[in-house]
Amino acid sequence: MWNPEDVTSYNVLVQVHLRPGIADPQGATIERSLATLGFPGVSDVRMGKAIVFTLEAESETAATAEVDELCRRFLINPVIEDAVISMTEADRAASGR
Repeated sequence: MWNPEDVTSYNVLVQVHLRPGIADPQGATIERSLATLGFPGVSDVRMGKAIVFTLEAESETAATAEVDELCRRFLINPVIEDAVISMTEADRAASGR
């Protein structure tokens, strides 16, 4: 049963990117534009997105499982995208500043 007193807040960052081998037309456009602007040394540009949110969960294990499920069911298209998940306890992140 959900008890707000027994939960920890986690700061979550989900970085979504296309899987290797999937064409990335946005990345290719950026790469061409950078070369035109005088940055010819930039290569292998891949476009992605970042999703940031706070999640309350009873444990880090529960939070990880919930974020994995969020990604699988809603945040990414698992056929063409991968996700890298970073998560820290909200209180620890605030005290580390």
